[in-house]
Amino acid sequence: MGMANSSALKFTVRRQPPALVVPAGPTPRELKPLSDIDDQEGLRFYIPAIHFFGRHEGRGDVDPAPVLRDAVAAALVHYYPLAGRLRELEGRKLAVDCTGEGVLFVEADADVRLDQFGAALQPPFPCLDELLFDLPGSSDLLDAPLLHFQVTRLACGGFIMAVKIQHAVADGPGLVQFLAAVAEMARGAAAPTVQPVWGRELLMAPTDDDLAGAPRTFAHREYDDVPDTKGTIVPLDSMTHRSFFFGPREVAAVRSHLSPSLRRGATTFEVLTGCLWRCRTVALAPAADEEMRMICLVSVRGGRKPQQSGTVIPVGYYGNAFAFPVAVSTAGDLCDNPVSYAVELVMQAKREVNVEYLRSVARLMVRRGRPHFTVVRAYLMSDLTRSGIRDLDYGWGKPVYAGPAKGGVGAIPGVASFLIAVKNAMGEEGIAVPVCLPGHAMDKFTEEMSKLMRPAFGASSRPSSADNVFPKIKSAI
Repeated sequence: MGMANSSALKFTVRRQPPALVVPAGPTPRELKPLSDIDDQEGLRFYIPAIHFFGRHEGRGDVDPAPVLRDAVAAALVHYYPLAGRLRELEGRKLAVDCTGEGVLFVEADADVRLDQFGAALQPPFPCLDELLFDLPGSSDLLDAPLLHFQVTRLACGGFIMAVKIQHAVADGPGLVQFLAAVAEMARGAAAPTVQPVWGRELLMAPTDDDLAGAPRTFAHREYDDVPDTKGTIVPLDSMTHRSFFFGPREVAAVRSHLSPSLRRGATTFEVLTGCLWRCRTVALAPAADEEMRMICLVSVRGGRKPQQSGTVIPVGYYGNAFAFPVAVSTAGDLCDNPVSYAVELVMQAKREVNVEYLRSVARLMVRRGRPHFTVVRAYLMSDLTRSGIRDLDYGWGKPVYAGPAKGGVGAIPGVASFLIAVKNAMGEEGIAVPVCLPGHAMDKFTEEMSKLMRPAFGASSRPSSADNVFPKIKSAI
């Protein structure tokens, strides 16, 4: 497949000196505290996204870099905190100092054509560190640009736009909202359609006076203090990266292994998350009594269900508005039970989450010094299939690929996977899931996944495309 070829792809990127892009107009100078969800330890890192654009016949001679640079400057007038710098206040509280210093912008050229990346664009991408250059100090938490852009022109007339944002100031939907504003400005709009809302006080813990009496409504096992007694956190250089593709046929095959009620009632995210959790546990082969954790990112943005408090996250809010609910099971129970067991646990964990749950997390953060979510024997899954990033048009049509630049969360390898909407090499729409595991475990994981991608009740004698979409990929990340 295309990814098997592109994983060995090597090319040269020539970067121009980095520049700071400042807002195109005057902006307020103020100190804006982040919410108590934003500044937890587990969100103090940069999240990378990447867009690949083919040559656009109507704009063949237009250089994308200055157009996008000017659009970023225009969007920053509305999103002016993103042009500031983080400061740390008492109690590890983070705040944005709205200095207007600007965001990092790099122009580059690469001696490679888009088609050399292969027909199925999905992480891991070759030479990613060249496409999203990390300047010394530029990814520090404090006093560093909150956004990094690199626009790399390709030999074929297409280009790649890579971007990183400090997760503490925005979540995935928040980043896409900002990029939508950049896209509108690049196409000539005077102002973004969706006006940004800061509103971080919505997700602040109560004041110190109220804190002692604040009810602990939820268990929050995602923040359990679990010692890594068995060395389960594996160094990145001993990991293997592969992307797995789930088209309608693969998803239907996995569903066929579920109980009838789950087959009808579970979402695709729940089905795939339960399936991946179980297969990963079998592959890692922990002791039967070890507790394994499946962390699901669950957003509380509007439209899901009424919130108990009557409060909703307003349209335009670009801060972090999600929780990390966790399903917990012993490894023995996960491996010995059918996949329905894992899917049911995932559904139960997700069901708890609403705005009140998030406020309870905010209280925990203040009470316990903003801890990191538990990563020992944990796996984290986030559904990005409906993020909207693939639909953004900066003036060159929709991207061939737009989404996460890599799997993984922060500096912790192998802990996270994303569900990403993609087309495979045959042009079929589906979901790519980048997975990172030690090499010996990856082979076992692939074997377990292949079993679940064959229908449980002999409904089809056709081989699953799973048999030929699991190339062994040596990561370029």
